[in-house]
Amino acid sequence: MKLAVVGGGSTYTPELIDGFARLRDTLPVEELVLVDPAADRLELVGGLARRIFAKQGHPGRIVTTPDVDAGVADADAVLLQLRVGGQAARNQDETWPLECGCIGQETTGAGGLAKALRTVPVVLDIAERVRRANPDAWIIDFTNPVGIVTRALLQAGHKAVGLCNVAIGFQRKFAALLDVTPGEVHLDHVGLNHLTWELGVRLGGPHGENVLPKLLAEHGDTIADDLHMPRAIVDRLGVVPSYYLRYFYAHDEVVRELGSKPSRAAEVAAMEKELLAMYGDPALDEKPALLAKRGGAFYSEAAVDLASSLLGSGGSAVQVVNTYNKGTLPFLPDDAVIEVQARVDGTGATPLAVPELDPLYAGLISHVTAYEDLALEAALRGGRDRVFKALLAHPLTGQFEYAEALTDKLISHNREHLAWA
Repeated sequence: MKLAVVGGGSTYTPELIDGFARLRDTLPVEELVLVDPAADRLELVGGLARRIFAKQGHPGRIVTTPDVDAGVADADAVLLQLRVGGQAARNQDETWPLECGCIGQETTGAGGLAKALRTVPVVLDIAERVRRANPDAWIIDFTNPVGIVTRALLQAGHKAVGLCNVAIGFQRKFAALLDVTPGEVHLDHVGLNHLTWELGVRLGGPHGENVLPKLLAEHGDTIADDLHMPRAIVDRLGVVPSYYLRYFYAHDEVVRELGSKPSRAAEVAAMEKELLAMYGDPALDEKPALLAKRGGAFYSEAAVDLASSLLGSGGSAVQVVNTYNKGTLPFLPDDAVIEVQARVDGTGATPLAVPELDPLYAGLISHVTAYEDLALEAALRGGRDRVFKALLAHPLTGQFEYAEALTDKLISHNREHLAWA
């Protein structure tokens, strides 16, 4: 089995490598190709990756290359984890929206739209190269904004599934609180990427006992603290919202917070510099503890589980993924991309039935889906007017004066990445 990771020079690639090494019986990788145009970073990450494999006794071969075509040739699956424009572009996404009093974030609001506009054309070009090299290869997208990028891939006819680590993070957290194994915890996880709610936490499978009320009663303070939300709000909702919902539920408070401290991109850039220095140490043969602060927790386990099911080595499994709606949420079009539990096998992902959604959640999902429609149209076709309409449609913008100003700022800060600009 051959896998390729596009964006393999990322500083959190060692997290993925560690998962491949530990779970080699689940996903028997014979060759792993790390693809990245940043040669210096790629060699540092590749060297550590080889040492991790060697230490854990993994017989697989790790190859590095800046050439996408060479890297994806004959690959059974290609994982996408790229960041167009790097942390510098992310820093802009997180700062210029604040000038208009709006959320500055890399996947949500105006910054998220900027990332989508930069990313979708690049991802589609890579996907076409994958299709030419091996039309049967699966594409696993971890590149944000995952929902929009996955929809672009699916609409272009690619064999693609989107993946996010929010659900597996909740699963692991709840399992620890309940003192059970993660495999015993099934989430009623519903929504869009970075816009989800845990409507239930079930033991033993989709039809198991819902222990969410018990979790909230006994561990509500811990859960609320992790979400950075008041305990009273979580109790009142009776569900566990993704921490990304704080951008919607406490918008003005978050804007004030973001304006009073360095951006997350600045923090990550400093962390990456330190991590790369560690990776260059030939004595380092395991992922460093600092990597846990970089983000992407449990990504490796989620990626291994998904790839093994898609490629047949792990059989059919239930996992939270991003895929076509196909009637799962009746108020959305079939070709909307949602994030829910799905049955995954060699044919792809089939969403499981979900509980009926309260209008409080269904309304916001519908609203953001409409924005994502317009965002994808802007990413595919370009043009100032399409960018403006997407921003005007976003519930975190919603006023023409803000949309006008944000459109000008977005184009100004991203001109080098937008062919039409």
